[in-house]
Amino acid sequence: MSLTRVEIGKFNKVFVVYNRNSGKQLFASMFARVNEVYKRIKSIVGAKHTEIYDVRSFADLDNIAKRVIEEKVDWVIIAGGDGTIRTLIEKFANDKYMPYISVFPAGTVNLVAKELLMSNEPEKWIRRVSKGIVAPVYLGRTNGHVFLTVTGIGFDSLVVNNVTEESKKFLNKMAYAVQGAEVMRKELAFSDWRYQFEVRVDEEETWQQASSVIVGKSRYYAGRYSLFNGASLAEPKLYVALFTGNTRNDFLKYAACIAMEALHLEKSILFKTAQKLEVRCNVKDFAAELDGDAITVAPLKIEIEETPVKFLA
Repeated sequence: MSLTRVEIGKFNKVFVVYNRNSGKQLFASMFARVNEVYKRIKSIVGAKHTEIYDVRSFADLDNIAKRVIEEKVDWVIIAGGDGTIRTLIEKFANDKYMPYISVFPAGTVNLVAKELLMSNEPEKWIRRVSKGIVAPVYLGRTNGHVFLTVTGIGFDSLVVNNVTEESKKFLNKMAYAVQGAEVMRKELAFSDWRYQFEVRVDEEETWQQASSVIVGKSRYYAGRYSLFNGASLAEPKLYVALFTGNTRNDFLKYAACIAMEALHLEKSILFKTAQKLEVRCNVKDFAAELDGDAITVAPLKIEIEETPVKFLA
């Protein structure tokens, strides 16, 4: 497949958006790295064509997105985690204006940057993006909300729903492990898993039963694990894992399979590929996660977008 390139030096307007609340940055030099990226971009595009935004809360993203759309900004460089990327891209997509996107990894979870092989060293990062190579990234939607890497409902989304922003900032990825142990203790210490889901793939007549559901759009999951063979941001396809066991031992086994990247060896996990699917739950308003954040609740309608976002990567 031939590569598509753009000449970034001819862009009229470039925004660098830095979410300083993303990730554990108390002892890191992330601000200095992002500032170095900004300076190098200015040297390529020109100072009058380049602006940097320091995001202090997710509310700031509304104003940034509004300016991007109104001023028809050519290129938005997002220095943050997957949640920041997801939020901005959703705002652009909903307003039917999508600039070129690049990602500088600066968050708690950076699955998009990892799959695109984006370095957090400014010199290496600039050397890569300055080539202007366009990488297509297909979006998923869950109940109308955008996701880029993963969406799901069940054990994982219950964990995500209970992880606070403070714990993510100070504990980084460890916050999910701590909360996972708490959910295991609370929900599975003295009884089987009480939540059940029904899943219908591509409008098939049959609804499948599951205790948890993970839908992948990326090679990676939970930081570094590869769950789905063949999954890619560049492919317009959803990869679905239906976990059918509901005992404590089942969930411990699933955790071990994820850690060993061996889900396909476990017979109680069913795999599907799809363009869209529906999920129902036996309780009301069970939280679903998108790219590591609890965004919506069951019932779910999950689908793939037809037109990819153009990343410079």
